[in-house]
Amino acid sequence: MKIKLRHPMLLVALLLVPMGTQAQQQRPQPAAKPPAAKPAEQPAPEPTAPPYEPQLLQLSEIMGSLAYLRTLCGGREAQDWRARMTALIEAEGRTPQRRDRLTAAFNRGFKAYSLTHRSCTEASQEASSRLATEGEVLSRALAGRYGG
Repeated sequence: MKIKLRHPMLLVALLLVPMGTQAQQQRPQPAAKPPAAKPAEQPAPEPTAPPYEPQLLQLSEIMGSLAYLRTLCGGREAQDWRARMTALIEAEGRTPQRRDRLTAAFNRGFKAYSLTHRSCTEASQEASSRLATEGEVLSRALAGRYGG
């Protein structure tokens, strides 16, 4: 039986929740110590990345590349790629670090093509077509394996 998760991040969150209070009650209580000076607050550790993180970052990079190339060539859906990326960040960017990684991947894809493609050429259109196909295959694989 194949189980499809509607929100795979929910599973990750559930796995990170403490397993109940019984284990906490069995811990010995430390002796009371006088209050010490508070150390500088460190950010909370980031939860373990989901197993599909590398594919999601690759998809983000492809979306950045398409955002640049489709705008360069005047594609009808040029601005849709930014909106799709925003939706992806809202759905998967559970922590500031994760949002930063997704955004950085999008920007890497955008910048990579902006350095080499200054005008819409046959090569730009071919790259755009190839990237769209690669993104579609990748997104279907992600949805098929981890989505609902």
